[in-house]
Amino acid sequence: MIPIAQLKGDMEFYRSLGKLVEVLKLISAAQYQTLEKKIKTYSLYLDALAGIFQWLDVQQVRHPFIRQTDSPAGVVAVTTDAGLLGGLNAQVMNKAMALIEAGGGKLIIIGKRGQLYLEQKKMVFANFPGVIDEQRLEQSLQLRDYLSSSVLKGQLGKISIVFPRALSFTSQRIEVVQVLPFIPDADKQPTNIGMSDIVFESELGHIVEYLVYLWLGQKIFEIFGMSRLAEQAARFMHLENCNERIKDLDKKLRFQYFRTRHEIIDQNMRELFAARLLHE
Repeated sequence: MIPIAQLKGDMEFYRSLGKLVEVLKLISAAQYQTLEKKIKTYSLYLDALAGIFQWLDVQQVRHPFIRQTDSPAGVVAVTTDAGLLGGLNAQVMNKAMALIEAGGGKLIIIGKRGQLYLEQKKMVFANFPGVIDEQRLEQSLQLRDYLSSSVLKGQLGKISIVFPRALSFTSQRIEVVQVLPFIPDADKQPTNIGMSDIVFESELGHIVEYLVYLWLGQKIFEIFGMSRLAEQAARFMHLENCNERIKDLDKKLRFQYFRTRHEIIDQNMRELFAARLLHE
C-alpha cells in the first residue's frame, strides 16, 4: 500500500502541474490568435508575379528554375526548436524521409527537432535554425538564397518543402509543395499574343530567373508562417490532451488517497476497540 503522505504529495504535484499546463495552453492560444492576424498570403502579389509568365515564351528558355534537371532532388523539412507538439515534428520528418527513400536526394532541415531526428540516424543533411517570428523574413531569404544558389550550381534539382499546415485551431496536416522547378499557373499559360511587340531589355532567361527568385522568397516566407501557426495549434492540442490525462491521474489519486485514509481510520478503530477489550 502506498503511504498516505506520498499520495498526498503526488496529488499536490499533479494539481500544480495541471495549473501550469493551463497557463501554457492560454499562452499557445494567445500566440496562435496573434500570429493568425499577422500572417498574410499575399495572393494578389503571387498571382500577379506568376501571371507575368503568360507574356513570356518560357518554352524557349532552358533554365533550371523552370526545367527539371538530373541533379539530386532537395527536400526541405520544416520542424521546430521546441517540443510539446504531440508528434507533429515526427510526422514532418517521416514524410520527408519517405520522399528521400522514394527518389533519393538531399535533406535540408529547418529546426532542432528535425536535426536531432537525423543525428540519431547518423544521416548527412544541411540545417538551418528553427523559424522565429521576428526573423521569419530574414530566414526565408536565407533559405531562398541557399536553394537558388544550389540549383544554379547544379548541386540540386527539384526542390520540395514538407511543412505542417493548420487547417483550424484543432486540426493540422502535413503538406508537400514543389517550389523548383517553378510551374506556372495552368490558367496563365503563354498566349503569345503580341509577343513580337514586346521589347526585352534583358535576356529572357535572366528575366525568368529573377521572377522565380522573387516568387521563391515570398513562397518560403508564407510556408514558414503557416508552419508556425500549425506549431501553436499543435501545442495547444497536445497540452489539452496532457491536461485531460492529468485530471484522470488526479481523480485516481484522490480515490486511492481517500480509500487509504479510510482503511487507516478503520484499522485504528479496530486496534482501539481490541485494546479496550483486553483491558476489560
